[in-house]
Amino acid sequence: MSERVSVKVKIVNRLGLHARPAMCFVDAATPFKSSITVTRVGSGSPVDGKSIMQMMMLAATKGTELEITAEGADATKACDVLRSLVEGGFDED
Repeated sequence: MSERVSVKVKIVNRLGLHARPAMCFVDAATPFKSSITVTRVGSGSPVDGKSIMQMMMLAATKGTELEITAEGADATKACDVLRSLVEGGFDED
């Protein structure tokens, strides 16, 4: 059974979504079977949450609101894990 789940999160870590947290996000997203996209709320097109290059293109600084969307059998679990990662500041601060 396929499902589509979206959650909104705010970047809380001081340095934003730079290379290390972007890679943490991709590493956390990749094992899920669901497709995962990330969009800057209010502007921009969705990017592939499993691509480090596309995640870096978000240029998300502290305070940026993102929408994470997962579609597939494990969409709820994927969104829960990724939301916790972002809200936890990628364990940086």
